[in-house]
Amino acid sequence: MIKKNSNTSGLEVKVLAQHIHMSLFKAQRVIDQIRGRSYEETLMILQFMPYRASYPILKLVYSAAANARHNMGLNKANLFISKAEVNRGVIVKKLRPRAKGRGSAIRKRTCHITIVLKEKSKFFLKNFD
Repeated sequence: MIKKNSNTSGLEVKVLAQHIHMSLFKAQRVIDQIRGRSYEETLMILQFMPYRASYPILKLVYSAAANARHNMGLNKANLFISKAEVNRGVIVKKLRPRAKGRGSAIRKRTCHITIVLKEKSKFFLKNFD
């Protein structure tokens, strides 16, 4: 989803991945590291992180940048992650057979990951480059 913010002078690209088979807390650990960073720095961080959660998040960041470039014509070098959040998804419940004919519950947790990319403003680029 691509939005034009009325209160700020930038475009934002929002990407949402739902029902990722991963615990909320495992994904949150990776998301906290990339929040507020530039696109290129984020890619470098995610490629070298040893966590399993970094791969789906890396795919999501790639997708958001591709949408920004293709749909809005934005330069990938000027993008940064303005908002990144993880929310709890549904819990898939199964039964595992145990001794004496009993069953124990298996809870497979899922999460929803939202990433919003924004373009750095002209003022920001002039003062910090």
